Amino acid sequence: MSELPFSLDQLRILKAIALEGSFKRAADSLYVSQPAVSLQVQNLERQLDVPLFDRGGRRAQLTEAGKLLLDYGDRILSLCHEACRAIEDLQKLQGGTLIIGASQTTGTYLMPRMIGLFRSKYPEVAVQLHVHSTRRTCWSLVNGQIDLAIIGGEVPSELSEQITVTPYAEDELALVLPVDHPLASAETLTKEDLYKLGFIALDAQSTIRKVIDQVLQRANIDPRRLKVEMELNSIEAIKNAVQSGLGAAFVSVSAIEKELQLGSLRRVGIENVVVKRTLSLITNPNRYRSRAAEVFCREILTQFATFAIDTELTTAKPPISDSEKPLKELLTIAPTEENSTNVSNSQGSAGKQAE
Repeated sequence: MSELPFSLDQLRILKAIALEGSFKRAADSLYVSQPAVSLQVQNLERQLDVPLFDRGGRRAQLTEAGKLLLDYGDRILSLCHEACRAIEDLQKLQGGTLIIGASQTTGTYLMPRMIGLFRSKYPEVAVQLHVHSTRRTCWSLVNGQIDLAIIGGEVPSELSEQITVTPYAEDELALVLPVDHPLASAETLTKEDLYKLGFIALDAQSTIRKVIDQVLQRANIDPRRLKVEMELNSIEAIKNAVQSGLGAAFVSVSAIEKELQLGSLRRVGIENVVVKRTLSLITNPNRYRSRAAEVFCREILTQFATFAIDTELTTAKPPISDSEKPLKELLTIAPTEENSTNVSNSQGSAGKQAE
């Protein structure tokens, strides 16, 4: 082929149809007319001399050739976006965009503070925060849709060789009770006390739930004996349920700062056990690294890390101001008694785990 048989616009249209499932919805998402979309697809099929869609069903289905072109088209469009962002970087943080990913808890309770600090220093940089599951966040990083992420989950095994994982901070998962619970006045509970409580928890397949079960099991606490009376799909819902007196729960310390200050939840320790997990910074060494991402890692992330971040993204560790200390404290496990058992989820040295 002496000339390319497709244009970037045609690749964008192909991707939109694949995502939306119909020519009409694709046209609406691209703010063009449906006939214009149909014409571009017809021209593309004629230029390639192969059908790209099976038009026999109600939903636009890609043929094998269509799937192949979509796969390459995704990569081509991703590189185009990278090129645009690299050019924006020439303005030396006087513009451009920083796209950050995060899993649910870190994205909801920790990242907004970090982004606020970054924006106060670099107001001209537009910042986007994408909060999704750990798995989806990792795929977004590999596909070049985000610059970096802080996650609390395990990197999918099929992506482990494409992602650099750096342990970032420790996050304690505290046991909280309603303030009027009979055991709320206790400083610590025994392992046997846990079996008497009614628990509110995330779904059994959620990452945090699995971490809690693993940590308790290592501390000789049988998670199967815990009475989970209610499963909810968000941390906020769990906090509200505990405040309403419906049961106890394990919740990230970073998520209950306000409630502890207001006295609407009671945090109780477990004798000789600390439940914690490791948050990790993930980056993609094979993708373009924007100046905004470098500055965010060097000037913001390093201020709150409880592990040393030894990557190309960081060069110096600025001092921590008093206004920034509360977030670091949230990410640091409180010291336990000398005879206590400090139990956490383990991390793979090769960076394959990042919960």
